Amino acid sequence: MKALLVPFLCLVMSAPSLAQSSDHSSENEPATRDDIILYLRTVHSHDMIKKTMEAMLKPMDQMYRDQGVRDSKKPPSTAGNRYEKTMDDLMTHMPFDEMTQAMIPVYQKHFTRGDIKSLITFYSSPTGQKVLEEMPAITAESMQAMMPIMRAYLDRSRDQVQQEVKDEGKDSEKNSPPANQDTPVQQ
Repeated sequence: MKALLVPFLCLVMSAPSLAQSSDHSSENEPATRDDIILYLRTVHSHDMIKKTMEAMLKPMDQMYRDQGVRDSKKPPSTAGNRYEKTMDDLMTHMPFDEMTQAMIPVYQKHFTRGDIKSLITFYSSPTGQKVLEEMPAITAESMQAMMPIMRAYLDRSRDQVQQEVKDEGKDSEKNSPPANQDTPVQQ
């Protein structure tokens, strides 16, 4: 009887470590669809996508308006209203559910169950919630800070392309035969 009791007690005592090791091995398995859905709900993905898009659209709208002023093109007085209506429609009819479904396999490709579990733990914490809360403002402020740099870069790129086109035109004029010279015809 003692011979059976000792192995039984050893098995009972090791059960928690066996459970932990099996949980640990599942941590390295690919994340399941349900894991990713729980993560996306934890990070309020629909709201985050919407807030991030709104944060990005405002500076882009300003850049568009600034470019119009620099190009001395005044947009029609209704352009602002039309733009706002278009953006409202865009956000209202955004296919968030389809986008979420498209994201699931991407997350599964890059994260294990353990990764997703850790992310859920982080984003459920007060710090994680603060990150989620502040990220749209950070994105908007970052876009605003980057816009002058992007504008200058795009202006330089545009000027460079225009200069290259002019230079190509000059080169093709040099290499083409004069217009009033007859070219010999081979017989």
